[in-house]
Order: sequence, then C-alpha cells, then structure tokens
Amino acid sequence: MKSIYDFDAIQMNGQPLALASLRGQVMLIVNTASACGFTPQFGGLEKIHQAYKDQGLAVLGFPCNQFGSQDPGSNESIASFCQLNYGVSFPMMEKIKVNGPEAHPLYQWLCAEAPGLLGSKAIKWNFTKFLIGRDGRVLKRYAPMDKPENIRKDIEVALSAA
Repeated sequence: MKSIYDFDAIQMNGQPLALASLRGQVMLIVNTASACGFTPQFGGLEKIHQAYKDQGLAVLGFPCNQFGSQDPGSNESIASFCQLNYGVSFPMMEKIKVNGPEAHPLYQWLCAEAPGLLGSKAIKWNFTKFLIGRDGRVLKRYAPMDKPENIRKDIEVALSAA
C-alpha cells in the first residue's frame, strides 16, 4: 500500500521535492488556480503557512488548469502572480493535472484515500484541500468553498497529535 511519502513533486524552480522529506509534518495540499473566484484563498493559505510553519505545517500548492482554464500561464508566470499578489512563500509545485488518466500520481492517491461528496474520487474544482496528519494519513478533504481560515482548528488538532 502506498503512502504520501512514496510520492515526489517538482517545485516551480524545477527542483524535485520528495514528500518523504516532510515525514512527521502536517501537510495541507491544495490544487490552485490564478484566475478563479477562489484565488483570494492564496492569502488565507499564506496566513496559515506563516502561523503554523514553525509548528510543523507544510502547505503545498499544485497549480492546475483543468477547471475552466483558470491557470493557463507558465510555471514562471504563476509563481510571479502568487508572489506579487498574495506574498506566497509556501512551496508551489509545477502545474499538474489532478483528474483523468494523466492525473499526477499523488492526486490519484489522495482522491482514493479521501473521496469527495457521495464517494466521488474526482476533484470538482480549484482549491480542493487535503489535510495530511503527521503519520502521513489523509485526515480530511475540504471543498473549494472551505476557506483556509475555517480549517485552522483541524490544523491545530493535527499539529498537536504525536
């Protein structure tokens, strides 16, 4: 059986990130978009990152252009947009697909581990969030309309777990 630690991602700067390097941390994994009604959530994600990074939270953004073509730019333009408009300092990965046969293996695993409403395995829209516990297990899946500030309590509980 696979775990979160079996996956790698490529950061915006082209450097690989082995999720095994985050073992023991709480992770918040989010598929993002730069031109979506939920895009202002970047601000909330950055606030959570700043508030909890020293306690062991890793926020990881995965841009995706599969929903309404709302992130058509290059990795460089996406990174610039996130930094300039929202001060994003948490790791942003290269643009990926989150649904379908070309979905990133991490997202295939996340969707299998934490199905959405009515057991759906697909990601429905940008800014779907997955909270991963210190043990590498998916604790919860959040819908795009769940604002980052509204999941702080779940993050604090996850961070307090041994």
